[in-house]
Amino acid sequence: MALQVERKREIINRFKIHEKDSGSPSVQIALLTERINYLTEHFKVHKKDHHSRRGLLMLVGQRRRLLEYLRQKNLNRYRQITDKLGLRR
Repeated sequence: MALQVERKREIINRFKIHEKDSGSPSVQIALLTERINYLTEHFKVHKKDHHSRRGLLMLVGQRRRLLEYLRQKNLNRYRQITDKLGLRR
């Protein structure tokens, strides 16, 4: 399920680097994390929804790749984003 417009705007405003930023790695990671958290809650109720589970695994992989890219390019920004989102890496 897509994020609601207000929630998405709120996440972008929290993680943007400059005024017109909507596609930087940190914003993308935050949006993916929000969708991953939503799907995780969804699976607590719908245990047999295996088709959506595949989508969740794809989102987790994409977030992992973006985190690795950010870690290589800007270590300080990587640490900030993992602290704000509460990721374990």
